[in-house]
Amino acid sequence: MSEPTGVTDRRSTEESASDIAVRFRNAAVRVGDRTLWHNVDLEVPAGQFVAILGPNGVGKSTLVKAALGLFPLAAGEARVLGEPPGGASRDIGYVPQRRSFDHSVRVRGIDIVRLGLDGDRWGLPMPWGERARKAHERVAHAIELVGATAYARRPVGQISGGEQQRLLIAQALVRAPRLLILDEPLDSLDLPNQSAIAALIKRICTDRGVTVLMVAHDVNPILTYLDQVVYLAGGGAVCGAPREVITSANLTRLYETPIEVLRTSDDQLVVVGQPEAPAHHADRHTGQPLQ
Repeated sequence: MSEPTGVTDRRSTEESASDIAVRFRNAAVRVGDRTLWHNVDLEVPAGQFVAILGPNGVGKSTLVKAALGLFPLAAGEARVLGEPPGGASRDIGYVPQRRSFDHSVRVRGIDIVRLGLDGDRWGLPMPWGERARKAHERVAHAIELVGATAYARRPVGQISGGEQQRLLIAQALVRAPRLLILDEPLDSLDLPNQSAIAALIKRICTDRGVTVLMVAHDVNPILTYLDQVVYLAGGGAVCGAPREVITSANLTRLYETPIEVLRTSDDQLVVVGQPEAPAHHADRHTGQPLQ
């Protein structure tokens, strides 16, 4: 299948690998009178796969919403694809926290993907002729890219959670974004689907040159694919390569309480002593928290 206009290999663009896709400087956010995080400095180089980690309630989703321009910073500044947050929205694909589709939903997967292309055009005449052909090609190519062609014409309520997630990623990719932001895309998936989706996201990042910023609850399914992590806790953040960030010293400093990071023989992370149970990184084989 020939590649349609708009879904391009980002490696052929004029941007160099050293360009910064997302930058926060001395950033802070507040909800009411509570500061979720402050003095956050981070840089996401173009073409990298970066995870945002941390326990529940520390503001991981708020960070990506701030990058999207959906949540204002209380202090500091941010630039996303060279623009203020919200200024480059057409170059950003976004998969929000997982929403489930009821079994009775009859909308086809292909229609879900099409919404990413022209879902903002409700009430306007549908394109026709050459424009319609190109739109169809872009949708078909995005579906093919995520490996969903075999079931894309089935009702979305009648396919598995992993298959639904692939279609939602295709929806975010259909406009050929430079930046893909995903908010806990592995949540509620079984372990085989977590591994498959993580591998898919890495392939999109590597093969297409798309920068990926992903909120994750458990680092283990994606650890081998990551270039950097941003770990939020205790109102602060530490950023860098996974093995440099997820350490006893760094987490002890963030939590202001003794934390020990262990690695198992199969290279899984075990974080011991965290004050909040939801922060434990689950075993990727059993799905159970590691103590």
